[in-house]
Amino acid sequence: MILSCNNISKAFGTDEIIKNCSFNIEDREKAAIIGINGAGKSTLLKIIMQEISPDNGQVIISKGKTIGYLAQHQDLTTGNTIYDELLSVKADIIQMEEKIRSLEKDMKEASDVDLANMLEQYANLTHEFELNNGYAYKSELVGVLKGLGFSEEDFSKSVNTLSGGQKTRVSLGKLLLSKPDIILLDEPTNHLDLESIKWLEGFLLNYNGSIIIVAHDRYFLDKIVSKIVEIDNGFCTVFTGNYSAYSEKKAMLRNMQLKDYLNQQRDIKHQEEVITKLKQFNREKSIKRAESREKLLDRVEVLDKPIELNDKMNISLDPKILSGNDVLTVTDLSKAFDSNVLFDDISFEIKRGERVALIGNNGTGKTTILKIINGIITSDKGKVKLGAQVSIGYYDQEHNVLHSDKTLFQEISDEYPDLKNTQIRNTLAAFLFTNEDVFKLISDLSGGEKGRVSLAKLMLSEANFLILDEPTNHLDMVSKEILENALNSYSGTILYVSHDRYFINITATRILELTNATIVNYIGNYDYYEEKHDILTASLSSNTNSQDVSTNSSASDWKSSKEEQARLRKQQKDLQKVESKIAETEAELAQIDDMSTLPEICSNTAKLLELHNKKTESQAILNDLYDKWEELSY
Repeated sequence: MILSCNNISKAFGTDEIIKNCSFNIEDREKAAIIGINGAGKSTLLKIIMQEISPDNGQVIISKGKTIGYLAQHQDLTTGNTIYDELLSVKADIIQMEEKIRSLEKDMKEASDVDLANMLEQYANLTHEFELNNGYAYKSELVGVLKGLGFSEEDFSKSVNTLSGGQKTRVSLGKLLLSKPDIILLDEPTNHLDLESIKWLEGFLLNYNGSIIIVAHDRYFLDKIVSKIVEIDNGFCTVFTGNYSAYSEKKAMLRNMQLKDYLNQQRDIKHQEEVITKLKQFNREKSIKRAESREKLLDRVEVLDKPIELNDKMNISLDPKILSGNDVLTVTDLSKAFDSNVLFDDISFEIKRGERVALIGNNGTGKTTILKIINGIITSDKGKVKLGAQVSIGYYDQEHNVLHSDKTLFQEISDEYPDLKNTQIRNTLAAFLFTNEDVFKLISDLSGGEKGRVSLAKLMLSEANFLILDEPTNHLDMVSKEILENALNSYSGTILYVSHDRYFINITATRILELTNATIVNYIGNYDYYEEKHDILTASLSSNTNSQDVSTNSSASDWKSSKEEQARLRKQQKDLQKVESKIAETEAELAQIDDMSTLPEICSNTAKLLELHNKKTESQAILNDLYDKWEELSY
């Protein structure tokens, strides 16, 4: 056990957020804390970090263990470049390296007496330096920066000029490089694109410490965690397994609780009917029996009705009219901002009933495509053609369709003047806005609340072609599941941008990947995309503007696949050669270290310097081999 939360409770005013929460985290264990928005997940992390105090209970961390924390929002203020800010984490390593270089210089001019002490100090320092991965810390730093989506051109940018999301990525990079025994991450994937999320998954899976994650990315949690700590109505419940295992167990528990509740309600109703009947007999004996039953009934601890998914938020999306079969045709579309070409001559079609996910790295132009289709911005070249009787409903991740100076009620009533007040209130209530909430200003809402208002407007639009930009952002897991069910039962057509892979996997019938300024078309969900992506994407996107990747691959696809497989085989052979050479060089270095400790060598200054020079050469070769290995592995 490396961390233990024992009976943690926390209230803000009369609102008790966490009630007697207890769980343990073992060494190297990876766990997630989940719950609806406002359940207290971030509060619990802050209690663990001692940023806020619990009302009751205690957090115990094993003696000598270090802990690191990434909050949702970072406000780094420093004149450092991105590279230098991450390099600051390695200050101890850099100082050690400087001391080693200084010793090497001093040893050349040292007397025999001083040299022996220096050599001992040198041996200790180099050993510690090696244990701390000192010979590869620069490669490690660059790998983390690239993994988190920074290009080499970004390395020299000042941190003060970055957006909030970029600063969060810098903070995440610093945390990962610092390698604490326990890492706490609060929504780490919020500002990462798909490639960076996959890189982070690999990093955390192989991380040699314990990890606690708060995240709404269910695919991410499925890959990483083996324990779920659920906060529900303030109470903590621990489940073993990943998110999917938790979801199955939770559904079973919910069904069991609902069954127990219904059985108890049936028994209560039966007892009440018997009591009423006994009283109707109006005899002393029957009345006493009725009173006895009433006392027993009063002592029954009535079970609460379990909260069902549809009790949270109700979304029903129904198009008013049926569109034609051809919903959208995009032909030779191009767009650039100054010298930055987002996409060039891309073409694709969407048919009625399809649910198409548009994916790609940050900055590739996904949102730009949606805005061009919606007529918000113009393309440089190409055509966008809507089919017959197509009516668009647009969900904007920036919520520009909302008016900040209006109340929620006004936002709906002004857009749909024919709706009665009761209808407006019922619609807003379906999205968890009740009573006085409907008179809140849009400007005062959180990101998640604005998202729910936008979805409410979308529901009322009765459109037959939904265009959604990051619809799951700021939604909790329950709300995501409800949205997934609504979209899967929708009879119209959907095109959306999302980096939520679980959501894509559940809802998409086709995936368009925007990569290398062009479109690659996958006929399937996210699991299918993952299966085909590594082998085919690079060759397909370089050979043609848009390709279908399906089980019935064409001859050209087969040829491209074979070429790619040959390239991968050659890369694997080169990788094995480099790994073999690394092993040989490391063995040489170990042999040099062993020889340096021999009595006949220790007293021979000339021999020691010869071994030292040989070690320096071998170490340089090893560093080059490490760089080559990283290049082949990338």
